[in-house]
This record gives sequence, structure tokens and C-alpha cells, in this order.
Amino acid sequence: MKKLAIAAVLAAALTLSAQDSASERSLLSKTELRQALKAHDRAVHIHDHWIRDPFIYLNDDGYYYLTGTTLKSEDDGVIGIPAWRSENLITWEKLPRLWKMTDSSWLPEKHGGRHNVPETLVWAPEFYKIGNRWVITHTTNAGVANLLVNDSPELKGPWTEPMAADFGKHHDPAFYIEDGKPWLVWGVLDLREMKPDFSGWAGPQISLAPSDRKMGHEGSYIIKIGQKYVWFGTAWSTDTMRHGTYNLYYATSDSLTGPYGERRFAGRFLGHGTPFQDKQGRWWCTEFYNANKPTVPADKAASMDLSDTAYTINPIGTTIVPLEIEERDGDVFVRAKDPHYANPGPEEVQQF
Repeated sequence: MKKLAIAAVLAAALTLSAQDSASERSLLSKTELRQALKAHDRAVHIHDHWIRDPFIYLNDDGYYYLTGTTLKSEDDGVIGIPAWRSENLITWEKLPRLWKMTDSSWLPEKHGGRHNVPETLVWAPEFYKIGNRWVITHTTNAGVANLLVNDSPELKGPWTEPMAADFGKHHDPAFYIEDGKPWLVWGVLDLREMKPDFSGWAGPQISLAPSDRKMGHEGSYIIKIGQKYVWFGTAWSTDTMRHGTYNLYYATSDSLTGPYGERRFAGRFLGHGTPFQDKQGRWWCTEFYNANKPTVPADKAASMDLSDTAYTINPIGTTIVPLEIEERDGDVFVRAKDPHYANPGPEEVQQF
């Protein structure tokens, strides 16, 4: 399916969900949120703003910073990169827009072409504090990715594009930092070391796969636990686009550049979730609504046939799901702790 068609389906589905599932989107009280976060045993809906691909980064200033795919600004209709911050994952402060798409040096509309899309949108932004500066990556519905860098320890502009259009096409770009060296991670799975000043590449592109099958189609992200590299990726449970549930999988390796082992199951409905640690060192995974149907009640999803189209139990907004990440027998094992996310559904094509 073309990207534009997917976007139209998503917009219609999100409107339907917003109408039919408003009660399910209500946040808990602050006391209930605090108790749920402390328990670290079930999914917690922490932010109600329409968002996809939510990304949370715990900075050394004590704040959690949140961004993700959004539509045009509700305030002025501008396409850009939003951000919020919180000291406790409960109360969120909306920050000034970090950057707007019209600031891009390579925007197709500026050069007479639109890459077959009516308007270029920001997709899957992520930000990282690397050294004493911030770096932002994102992709677009036009396929062109972007790299933004500032010269400040604060998450604010001005931003430069050190590679501009030469950064190229990278689906869901992310960063992994190894001994101070930035590696760009994208697709499922491509890696490439960058120069420390982000002005270009420091090595060749490396393409990887699990030992037993394809990982998926998007949302790659790498963390290191002990001596093991854990690569996360996203796929639909049926191996057919927008059929079944949008899930998170992983594989491990002794080396960043592989080889990686078999694909394992991390969590149902956790597709394109990003693992992060809270201030207590506990792991969570971000999650969001991605379906063609209204949100399915979690207690019913396990027994329903969810193979005919795209389903989720996630409400609109940002949900975080507790993860258990365990080192055992020289390897690392990951699983969602909430039982509604912990097990594959009956439509899962891979046997775990």
C-alpha cells in the first residue's frame, strides 16, 4: 500500500477511535498514575495528545523529554517537531516547537518537487544529547530523512543540518552511541558510523538480519545490556502489512555489527515502541494507537481473531509498558510485564 493511502486509512481510523473510545483515553488521576508507575507491573497511559512513534529520553537535567509523530500544530497549523518534558512521567510541560519543516534546506516544495506527496510531514522524530549538544533525527512521508544539530546543552535551536540533503533516505533513523562514536541505526537493520561532528560518514553501511528470519519492516533501536547488544524491530504479527497486531521483537549479539541471533518476541501491541529507563533504572517501552479499528478492550483481545485488519489495545496518546530485561545464561531476555502485552496472539505466524 502506498504511504499516502496508509496515512488516509490511519486518519480515518484515528477519528473513529477518538469518537468511540473517548472514555478509554482518560488519564488516571495523579495519585493513580503515581501508584501505577511505582508498581511497574502494568501499562500506564501517561499522555493524551495525538501522537505516533512516541520517544522518551531521560536527560541528565532530571527531565524526561517526549516527542513523536504528530499532525499539524493545533495552534497554528505548522508542521514541525513538538516536545514535552516531565520530572515524573505524570505532569507534562509543552515546550516551544523545536523546529518546523519549512526551515529545512532540502524541503521538496522549495525545489519544485514533492516526491509524490501533497505535503511533507515529520515522521518519527527522536532526540539525543550527545556530548554537550543535542542531535535530532526524523524521517518523512516523502522518504527523505533529516539530521539536526545544535551547539547547546539545552534542547533548543538554532539547529543546523550538517549533511543537508546528503543525509539521504533512512527509514525511522535512530542513534546508538559506542565509546563516544555515533552510529546511525535505521531500517531493519542498517548501521553506519558517523563522524563525531555529524558532518558525514566515518565508515561503510552495514546491513544485518536475525539468524532465522527477517526482523520486520521498521522501528529499529539498539541498547546494550551487560556485554550484549539488543536490537529491537517492529513487524505485524501476520507478516502482512496492517493485518494482526503491531508487535515488538528483538535479537541479541556479542557485537554491535553482528551476527545477531534468532528473532524473539518482546511484546504484543508494542510495535515501534522505544525502550527507556526511568530514574530508578527500570525499563519501560513507549506505545501508541496503531490500528484500523477502534481500540479493542484488553481483556477481550487475547481470544479475538485479530488477523483480518490492524488492531490494538492502546488508546490514542502515549502509553508506557513495563519491561523485564534479564541477563541469563550469557544472554539477554526481554518481555513485557503486563500480561495483556506479554504473549503472542493466536494469529502470530512465528512460533515462540
